[in-house]
Amino acid sequence: MTSVASDSVASTAVPKRKLGPKERADRMWGLIFISPWILGILLWYLVPMLASLAFSFYDFDLVRPEDARFIGLGNYIKLLRDPLVYQSMWVTVKFALIATPSLLALPLAFAWLLTSKSLRGKSFFRTFFFVPTIVPFVSVVFIWNGFLNTQTGWLNRFLAAVGIPGPDWLNSTFWIYPALVLIGFWGVGNAMLLFIASIQGIPQELYEAADVDGANNWHKFIHISIPMITPIIFYNLILLLIAIFNYFLVPFVLKNGTGDPNNATLFYSLYFFKTAFTFNDMGYGATLAWVLFLIILVVTIILFGTAKYWVYYEFEEA
Repeated sequence: MTSVASDSVASTAVPKRKLGPKERADRMWGLIFISPWILGILLWYLVPMLASLAFSFYDFDLVRPEDARFIGLGNYIKLLRDPLVYQSMWVTVKFALIATPSLLALPLAFAWLLTSKSLRGKSFFRTFFFVPTIVPFVSVVFIWNGFLNTQTGWLNRFLAAVGIPGPDWLNSTFWIYPALVLIGFWGVGNAMLLFIASIQGIPQELYEAADVDGANNWHKFIHISIPMITPIIFYNLILLLIAIFNYFLVPFVLKNGTGDPNNATLFYSLYFFKTAFTFNDMGYGATLAWVLFLIILVVTIILFGTAKYWVYYEFEEA
């Protein structure tokens, strides 16, 4: 029986057709047209990655590259003994725990309000909340630096007007993190648009059935909207955590890369940057960068592993 089935399959198999001259030419031109992209990936991503991996095994000073010497795992051993590595990583993790809930909840709340049937001027409000994301972020940091100034900042002036003493936002090891979260609110427009698109893609029949059952707006949001948009929540969560682990620009501009107050803004990526480009220790800086890459990779894999327990994909229902 097996041999008969094999003969039947072999007899019905379609022979592989040879490509004609025109098809070969089309494929060749396709490769030619995508070659700039491939070369860009190789030159600007793959080659620097491999070079940094090689640097991590060397004592390599940017000022004296000719004195570079191979030290094996010396940089990795140094990393394990470096207290600033643990301190900067704790600063990063602490900020992730503080910022992640609010930087996900705020754009989701905006999206829910801007998809309300009773709201007028939706296009205006969507534009209003999205436009800040296209402003150069260095300028944004300078704006917030003035806005959060203890003596002259608008926020503390408003708090004083209602009888609340304003905190020292930028020089307190406690209040600096809420200040950084406030600055992060400036860029929630992209996540908001993704949430809006996902909410608008929810079948209206689900809401109509909930109306028949007497559900209010809150119940529909919790039991219909949230489960249906969990893929977008998951996507935004991944992007947000990767951005936080690479958090660099705001503390660098806000505090000139000093890590003040008392190393409360010495994020891991800032410490890596200072090591490599301020102290010119490219070998140790490359080691810090690769450890950061591995940490992000592990966190991402763990999140993907948990996704099956809370992320709903409609096509998997069957």
